[in-house]
Amino acid sequence: MSALPGDKKKALILVENLSVPFDRRVWQECQTLRDAGWEVHVICPQGTKRDTEPEAVIDEVHIHRYPLKAATGGPAGYLQEYGSAVWHTFRLARKVGPVDVVHACNPPDLLFLVARMLKRQGAKFIFDQHDLVPELYLSRFDRGQDLLYRGVCALERATYRAADVVIATNESYRQVALIRGGKRPEDVFVVRSAPVVERFHEVPVEPELKRGKPHLLCYLGVMGPQDGVDYALRALASLRDEIGRDDWHAVFVGAGDAFDDVVALSKELGLENQVEFTGRVSDADLLRYLSAADVCLSPDPLNPLNDVSTMNKIMEYMAMSKPIVSFELREARVSAADAALYAPANDVTEFAKLVAVLLDDPDERVRMGQLGKARVSGPLAWANSQKALLAAYERAVR
Repeated sequence: MSALPGDKKKALILVENLSVPFDRRVWQECQTLRDAGWEVHVICPQGTKRDTEPEAVIDEVHIHRYPLKAATGGPAGYLQEYGSAVWHTFRLARKVGPVDVVHACNPPDLLFLVARMLKRQGAKFIFDQHDLVPELYLSRFDRGQDLLYRGVCALERATYRAADVVIATNESYRQVALIRGGKRPEDVFVVRSAPVVERFHEVPVEPELKRGKPHLLCYLGVMGPQDGVDYALRALASLRDEIGRDDWHAVFVGAGDAFDDVVALSKELGLENQVEFTGRVSDADLLRYLSAADVCLSPDPLNPLNDVSTMNKIMEYMAMSKPIVSFELREARVSAADAALYAPANDVTEFAKLVAVLLDDPDERVRMGQLGKARVSGPLAWANSQKALLAAYERAVR
């Protein structure tokens, strides 16, 4: 049964691809709902170096975690990962018990199965679409519209049908929910991902991070096949070999299932003495690198997913008042506007030239950084997303 009128309402958030509170977007949603008077539970995988406890209560949010081995390789590995995740999510959802709202964050588009079970007990289902899985499949595996592609399209349709309300991360995703998902406009809400501006603040620059070079370039984010780290490395090779610039050191902060491949590519391109891979780092170290950076890189290539997705790295660069070089992507331009320079899609030589332009113009770097900071502190601030999130919940329970 759902909570009786006057009781504290109970929300259950399901997330599979990151642990919580490491998943910043989900954690912001948890805190927003808690502050609005909800009892918040989360089911998610355990982390490897953090968020390792099976159960935790953090800032009054109840977190239930399960062991999960992340997939590597092709689709078969993901089927195994997702199957295990859904089984554990069913198990823990039964433990949590009846809720008023079940809030499922994709990928994968399989969590509607758990949501349907909870809907039979009176819950409303909010689908929080972090990724367009059909586009993710096309962009990641390069297999075309094969049988598995048609399968993920069917799962997305089933998720839309089951959802009472859909949360989209930007207007491009909202249009997909309306057109491909057949949802009514009043049932789709845009809740943009936004950095916690207070978390991102500049610290004194440590010149030693530049390894004796005048300039530091920085990449922050996941390193998967679709994230473009290989494009960034080829652009840096072009910056050195074609433009003749070796007055920089580059640091790549983050991890992912392409990490070993991009480290190998760096060596193949002869960049190992100018490019540093840190893996995941603490918040304190992240601020050190970003504070020292002169230019930040957003090399996500044009593909069906990236063109319509909001890149968290861009938002976080702007929160640190850093100028950005990006490829020309629809939603990258919506996010960064004039805080970034845009190279023609997937053109690493032009990307390198724009990096060189910014290295030569410190005043422009400062101007662009200030524009970006103003965007994430104003129109793109989380405070605006909070209102949309609470409106989505009000719509669901009403």
